[in-house]
Amino acid sequence: MGTFERRNQSLNLEDKANWNEDPELIVVLLNIKRVREESCEDEFSGQREVYFEGGHVHKGMFSKGLMDGWGIFTHLNGLTYEGEFVRNIPTGRGKFTWPDGSTYSGGVVDGVRHGFGTHTCAKTGVSYTGEWSRGKRHGEGTVYYNESKTSWYKGDWVMNNREGRGERCYVTGNTYSGEWKCNVRHGEGTMKWLKLGQQYVGNWCEGLQHGKGTHVWIQKREGGLQYFQNNQYHGDFLHGQRHGHGVFYYAGGAIYEGEWKNNKKHGQGKLTSKNGHVFKGEFKDDKMMTPDLSGIRSPSLSGPDRILNIECLLRKIPQRKQDTECKQVEFVILQRDSQLRSIYSFYSRLGHSDCPHNTFLLSRLQFWCLLKDCSIHHRGITLTQINRLIPGNTGREIHSPFTSMLFHELLSSLIIIAFHIYSKDMKSQKNLLASCFSKLVTDDMLPNATKVKGFLFREPDFAAAAVTYVKECWEVFQVFCRVNTAHGEDKTMTCRQLLWMFKDLNFLDHHLTTGKLWEMITAGYQGDPENLTSHVDLEVTFLEFFEVLLGCAQVKCPVSDALEESRGRLSSESDALQTDAQTPSKHSQTMEDSTQFVMSQLIKSEDETPQQTEATEEDGLILQTSQHKFQLPSETLHRFFNHFFFPAFNHYLSVTRKTKNKLANEKKKTERHEE
Repeated sequence: MGTFERRNQSLNLEDKANWNEDPELIVVLLNIKRVREESCEDEFSGQREVYFEGGHVHKGMFSKGLMDGWGIFTHLNGLTYEGEFVRNIPTGRGKFTWPDGSTYSGGVVDGVRHGFGTHTCAKTGVSYTGEWSRGKRHGEGTVYYNESKTSWYKGDWVMNNREGRGERCYVTGNTYSGEWKCNVRHGEGTMKWLKLGQQYVGNWCEGLQHGKGTHVWIQKREGGLQYFQNNQYHGDFLHGQRHGHGVFYYAGGAIYEGEWKNNKKHGQGKLTSKNGHVFKGEFKDDKMMTPDLSGIRSPSLSGPDRILNIECLLRKIPQRKQDTECKQVEFVILQRDSQLRSIYSFYSRLGHSDCPHNTFLLSRLQFWCLLKDCSIHHRGITLTQINRLIPGNTGREIHSPFTSMLFHELLSSLIIIAFHIYSKDMKSQKNLLASCFSKLVTDDMLPNATKVKGFLFREPDFAAAAVTYVKECWEVFQVFCRVNTAHGEDKTMTCRQLLWMFKDLNFLDHHLTTGKLWEMITAGYQGDPENLTSHVDLEVTFLEFFEVLLGCAQVKCPVSDALEESRGRLSSESDALQTDAQTPSKHSQTMEDSTQFVMSQLIKSEDETPQQTEATEEDGLILQTSQHKFQLPSETLHRFFNHFFFPAFNHYLSVTRKTKNKLANEKKKTERHEE
């Protein structure tokens, strides 16, 4: 038996599937140990099965003692190559199978991947189909980063790097189409953030927006309907932030043109309101420092949705300063217009099921929720006192949860609230109303709005079920309200009266004790809950009253009991459900669509290599939301209100009515006897 020492005595093969490095080759010495078919010639030809020293095996065609033609070579470490050979060199079409199960099928030159082929990694499921050059992805090709093929790149490659033009789809659904360099977005390109509803078209550098570009915030209604106008910025970017000169078109109609720094208006700029008012001056950290008010044509806060009712505050300011105060307040509103509208939109949808048009008026109940989320009632003023400050409402409307508020009425209320909270601390400010309002929005509202607290609105499906009991509970609330002599005929409820109500309804027991009930009543207030005198005379709104009831539902009707009752009810109704073709309506509501006003920032991130996970690669925007699960099923509400609370209230009314009738009859008898 002969050897290959006189000709090509070694064989080069790729040792493993390297994606981002030079291909590693192993050199196989081909000293023949034995040939299965005996041959008296050293240079045998034809089909042979040859065993080499070290344990390598080749089954296939030979020509003059060399592997030539189709064959299967198996290396001692488990690597196999099945394909074409030319004079001991794997060249032509072939398939590599590595010990870990990874495979490559396609063109091969000098023992390495070259030409067109497909590589699949057994461990990660990553696959690449396209052009190769000397063992590297080079040319046009497509890589899928997961087995479900929801994450992929299609485009140009240069020596294993995404470089040139290509399209990238991330597992989140976000997409980028444009130029690449060294695996990152670089050059002209378009990025779309699907869930955030945002899009950027322009220049990129090392994976970040850099140079000229346009960023659009696409605002959508529930049901997928898109608003006609969107927030849009066109101008300079630096390292992923608005920086340089640019124009911002606000969805509300206002326009800012000027200088930017680190995503904020900074330098000389011009802000034009929806109704044509122009503010020119120097901006610093998104605030106007030296406004030029000469371009304002009217001292009034005009516009159909900005007719403010703040006369009660203007009377406290010298008449010569009132016009300037109004203009400065309007300027603050213009600055925060899109954010305030988004807050209004978010809270006006709380408690509502899906609506294709997503158009609701803000109710007083939702307004109270906003104030509580922003901890306004911790600023030395109660929600009931705020009710009395809001202009335009009289009588029962003041405290009714059903009273609606238009957007300009919300603005008026917030300006008045801000003045009552901060006027003493900011009396030295040049523009008092604007300074107080700006502080309320910046310090209290923007950091806290949409982070829903409390029992009622925290979880959307539960809220949709709970609001169905609001009307009946409002009737109960009014029965136990008492006249507050300090405010004329104004009827309200105090913490003391709320505690007495539960006693009158015989609701207190070893589960719902007085101490536990008091903790629920005072949960939203600052101070020592054990100091009864500091809370007993505080007035509560209907929202606070209703959330105490929801807390009691959790105590009186534990989840396990409600679920047990639910099982029994479902069992008894199973036959009817099988023949009933109706499907229950679904209550769904997402906070994510309602937080578009949060000014997101782009953050730098590296695109994943095939060895990395999608989570490390996904670029994106910072979007802060607050979502909490409140595990109180609607079955608990049904059991509490229909089996406990409403029956107890009706019994109380019946007993009270009989007692009153009895006293009236006794009084009549006494009067007759005296006659």
